[in-house]
Amino acid sequence: MIVLLLFLVPLIGGLVSFFLREDKAIRGWALLVSFVALALAIVGNVSSTAETSLQYSTPWLGTLNSNFALKLDGLGKILCLLTAVAYPVIFLSTWNSTYRKPYNFFGLMLLTQAGLIGVFTSMDALAFYFFWELALIPVYFLCSGWGGERRVQATFKFFIYTFTGSVLMLIGLLYLYFLTPDRSFSIESFYRLAEIKGWNQSLVFWLLFGAFAVKMPIFPFHTWQPDTYEQSPTAVTMVLSGLMVKMGVYGMIRWVMPVVPNAAWSWGDVVSTLAVIGVVYASILAIQQNDLKRLIAYSSIAHIGIMALAIFSETHIALQGVMMQMFNHGINIIGLWIVVELIERQFGTRKLSELGGLAAKAPSLAILLVVMALANISLPLTNAFVGEFMMFSGIFGTTLTKYNVVFTVFALLSIILAAVYMLTMIQKVFFGEVNERTANAVDIRLSEKLALSILVVLVFAFGVYPQPLLNITNGFAESIINTSTKALSQTLSR
Repeated sequence: MIVLLLFLVPLIGGLVSFFLREDKAIRGWALLVSFVALALAIVGNVSSTAETSLQYSTPWLGTLNSNFALKLDGLGKILCLLTAVAYPVIFLSTWNSTYRKPYNFFGLMLLTQAGLIGVFTSMDALAFYFFWELALIPVYFLCSGWGGERRVQATFKFFIYTFTGSVLMLIGLLYLYFLTPDRSFSIESFYRLAEIKGWNQSLVFWLLFGAFAVKMPIFPFHTWQPDTYEQSPTAVTMVLSGLMVKMGVYGMIRWVMPVVPNAAWSWGDVVSTLAVIGVVYASILAIQQNDLKRLIAYSSIAHIGIMALAIFSETHIALQGVMMQMFNHGINIIGLWIVVELIERQFGTRKLSELGGLAAKAPSLAILLVVMALANISLPLTNAFVGEFMMFSGIFGTTLTKYNVVFTVFALLSIILAAVYMLTMIQKVFFGEVNERTANAVDIRLSEKLALSILVVLVFAFGVYPQPLLNITNGFAESIINTSTKALSQTLSR
């Protein structure tokens, strides 16, 4: 029942928001709903022995043999926890932002949260597709209604990419449905197809890969991302980069690797090559950016590329590292977006060339940005270090490809490049010369300090003691690797 409540609370909370009219009441309501969801997520994570409370299933579309089946396993737990932590932080950090028709804005934000929870817990392919769209559709309206000057063009590009991905995914899921002996959309029936032979595997692989690669995004499916991040209101950008890109990574782990393991192995080098190109390409572009939003957007593409590389190494340690990094990347990137939001709101610009000298004027903001930036480049004792170390170990140690050393070298190169663009950003924004625009800068407010402090605590807590995240992810990573390895072994022994 906990998992059902985790979905229903933001869904009902979002619907109620549309009927509220007083600005403070709407903000307070949205914050309250997000804290209730956070409490449920925490209970769900600590109730590891209460298995019956972490799953829910009821007939949904009986004629299609589809169930409304939700479950909180290791992967679902960590992503639902990330979603539940992110929303109160986003609402607190944007408390002083002004929105036209706030009842619609916060209603759509909470509906997106409900969709995300559904995606991360669904155990039925048709329900998964429904939740996928439930998460995406509100974002279209949020970007087009509250975005920047070029929001129409950016939203149109976002729509084309994601619509194409959704169509590919629907075709792939329907094709798998007709392959199942019991004509079922349940994930167990799909997993029993792991030994299907021939071109069926490759066809399904590319259909699903196309859908999830757009959402992650993997090079060359990434061009919608910088424009959408730049033109969206920052609260929506936080949801897109901190949470929604995880839908693509999640799809690869949950719906691609265990369902078509042989095709994933056959095409692994191709995908890994695309991932490596994306890592280096995005890092170099990040160095050249003058706009803070675009810099962080390209930084995100590089980090997601490493996750894709680690997934296709198909090792236990790399997969567990990916799952940890999904959580930690979400925390760090949301922290960076909060800083960008605070800078843009105070100075009316995001351009590095128009900022400078903020460390003396806004010391709290400077300290918090430095912490989030160092976490983003995976400095030891910060949360991202353990996950990245595990991913690099898995990429280097895989026996499924002869290019493991090459892939590892290029992946490691991203750390050096990340240090270059992050430290350059810190230097230009906080330690450059004070100018007319920044001369009267003031430090951040209490609600903003509180939001960023929550993230900083998580950065150091999981940097020093990552064992709780390892405990959550270990069993699931083992089950996925066992499923893939079993199907591969049978194929290679023929």
